[in-house]
Amino acid sequence: MAVPHSSGAFGDLLDPRFQKIFHEQFTELNDMLPELFTFPPGNGRDTMKWSDVGAYGDWSQFSGSVSYQSAAQGYDTTATHLEFASGVQVERKLFDDDQYHIMDQRPSGLATAAQRTRQTHGARILNNAASVDTFFYNNSEAVALVSNSHTTNSGASTGTGFDNLVTTALSATALSAARIQMVNFRDDVGNRIAVVPDEIWIPNDLFEKAFEIVSSVGKVDTANNNRNVHEGAYTIKEWNYLSDTNNWFLCDSAMRKQMVFWVERVPVEFAFAEDIDTLIAKWRGYMRYANAQINWRWILGGIVS
Repeated sequence: MAVPHSSGAFGDLLDPRFQKIFHEQFTELNDMLPELFTFPPGNGRDTMKWSDVGAYGDWSQFSGSVSYQSAAQGYDTTATHLEFASGVQVERKLFDDDQYHIMDQRPSGLATAAQRTRQTHGARILNNAASVDTFFYNNSEAVALVSNSHTTNSGASTGTGFDNLVTTALSATALSAARIQMVNFRDDVGNRIAVVPDEIWIPNDLFEKAFEIVSSVGKVDTANNNRNVHEGAYTIKEWNYLSDTNNWFLCDSAMRKQMVFWVERVPVEFAFAEDIDTLIAKWRGYMRYANAQINWRWILGGIVS
């Protein structure tokens, strides 16, 4: 004789199973966010702020008295943590009659949607690089991440080393020119800085082209079989959430880690409740986060289209 379920028991029985399915699916999905972002500790507030301090000039020869410098105020970046949520419902009779584990697809699908949401929001940094995107953050420079119109508060000339935009399609020649342009970036007072381009971020459509450029021993697309200087010089970061099939990005990974942030205000959670009158069990997911880039010097963008 079957033992009847006590009041509310079907939701209690489902919850551990749904929790397990959700978290296993969420962690198994490809996650490129740690490849792009640094995850700093949160500050427990609604917003996160970074204030940039300007650079200093070269040291002067000591002649009996130290020469003290002052730095110009840099730009401020303020990120706002946004909330995201979704849920699924299960009726009691579906629990009783589920012979094919169809219900298990619900937490799995919800986890897939959560990870997709996060990837989409992370990819905004690159997908919207040529425009001023204020969805998560505001930067007081108020210039696109990738631009030929970057500014400075120091009063220094921006005629050289303040342009991180190209419009040429990805090729070995374009990559060589982009590398030279990037290593000649200047800080806010016009000093040379130690930029080391070592990553190429691309959509799926450019993987074959990028792989040929950085993996071929000889020069690409030429009968001249001289040594390919790009061989092994760059790590390819292919991301299927990069929406433009032609755009590509050359990055300095060390600088990126200091300038591109993802702040988890509330990590993804999965909670359960049951309505005793309607016999409907509900599971909802919730997460709250922000992302921001605080300085453009880690990247050069090939905005082709």
